[in-house]
Amino acid sequence: MISITVTALVFGVVFLAELPDKTALAGLVLGTRYRASYVFTGVAAAFLLHVVLAVAAGSVLTLLPQQIVHALTGVLFLGGAAMLLLKKDDGEEEIEKPADQSFWKVAGTGFMLILVAEFGDLTQIMTANLAARYDDPISVGLGAVLGLWAVAGLGIVGGKALMKRVPLRLITQIAALLMLGLGVWSLWEAVSG
Repeated sequence: MISITVTALVFGVVFLAELPDKTALAGLVLGTRYRASYVFTGVAAAFLLHVVLAVAAGSVLTLLPQQIVHALTGVLFLGGAAMLLLKKDDGEEEIEKPADQSFWKVAGTGFMLILVAEFGDLTQIMTANLAARYDDPISVGLGAVLGLWAVAGLGIVGGKALMKRVPLRLITQIAALLMLGLGVWSLWEAVSG
């Protein structure tokens, strides 16, 4: 049974954490150069693969005693919050434009870019943490993939307009605050429970 609460929480955390990420900016760059539907198809497939891997890793963590899982996820969330607050804005990365504008070339470019860039990324680690924390792989996976797809869609279609209206630093601070809260909550449960 899918938990709407868990799905919504994961969606919000992953969405906010991915917005300031350079892969969102890479999607924006690809979306300005190529057909949006082709780019989104490749990017969405890569994000889906990453979420499946992250949820599987997080599900393995649920085999540990609950206090250890809470302590581990708490520390990782606090580390993620620190990473968000301390990371410097690198700006947009230049994406090489393939000569062939066919569906397979464009979707393949988006897929490979995200596949490589997202391995070990903060949102992948957070998804694994959330899967371990909630022991609900379907709800966590659904929330994470929808959050990543929403950011990809925003980046590809309307990223420039969003960044003009909402400062990237504010988005980063909100995501860090959410992660800080989840980290403290997880550590509290590990100590008290």
